[in-house]
Amino acid sequence: MTSYAEMRRALVGADPRLSRYDPLPRILFFDDFDQGVNGWCELIGNHDGNLDKVRPVISDMRPPQISNVSFFDIGTHGAVDGTYALKLATRARANHMALAIKRLTYVKPGLVQFETYFTIKAESWIGALPERHKSYDGNIDPSVYDFGDFCIGNDVCDLEYGRRYHCALRYLNTDEQGNLVRKWMYKTSLQTSTRMVLEGAPHTTDYHVAHPDDWVDVPDGKQNLCYNELPTKVNWHYLRYVFDTAQGRNVELQVNDKVMDLRDIPVPTYPKGYWGLEKLLNFCVDVRTHRPVRNFIFLDSVLVSVDW
Repeated sequence: MTSYAEMRRALVGADPRLSRYDPLPRILFFDDFDQGVNGWCELIGNHDGNLDKVRPVISDMRPPQISNVSFFDIGTHGAVDGTYALKLATRARANHMALAIKRLTYVKPGLVQFETYFTIKAESWIGALPERHKSYDGNIDPSVYDFGDFCIGNDVCDLEYGRRYHCALRYLNTDEQGNLVRKWMYKTSLQTSTRMVLEGAPHTTDYHVAHPDDWVDVPDGKQNLCYNELPTKVNWHYLRYVFDTAQGRNVELQVNDKVMDLRDIPVPTYPKGYWGLEKLLNFCVDVRTHRPVRNFIFLDSVLVSVDW
């Protein structure tokens, strides 16, 4: 007799859109961006109806948009499957960040797995290279030094006035001086909330942490992602990220064939509880530029699954 697990694997494997993923027992949602934005939206800070009161670091995140991944030299690139991807784009302003969030709640605590296919690029230019760029050698394109970093993360709270935390994992492509770094990092301080600022905490310049230096290397987190020579050549990467809402911790990150164990990485928890956040389960993706050049991250699709 065929078991439920075997039947489920067969059904997932028979669907070309799902078979490229490896979901946990229950699929919570599958976002195919050929069908629209699927609930992903711009993050805006808290306010009382006056938008001028939104904290500066979070006041201009820019909304995600549906994109057919077009470039000036080849036209439409398209996604892994179908025509459209979800695109996040920064402004052409150093340290600007764009962040997309999808807001849910959860039924039971346990493992949550986020999977996607993504690609990252800096905006291409036409004509002579700006003076800040290194020379072009036909293989290493100077635009690789224009891409800053991107993050995946969450916002989780188990109970009203209960445990709240943000996991955040950053891929740092270049440092602030424009040197290639290409490694994964995790945050070591709390994300400053609006309430904390109203209580006297200083404003921050890095949305995720209290101070820009509050990042530490993920163990064995060095990884060279495929850039493929030009800002208009797109190659998609597989990403699988697992966290545990029962333990309040990261579990594992896989990007292509590289798997990183995150169980021992500490996750800062807010010392004070927050009202109105019962069973909060938010998913976040962001991209940040370090130079006056727009940076992009594209998501072909997103599949989130759980073990309950």
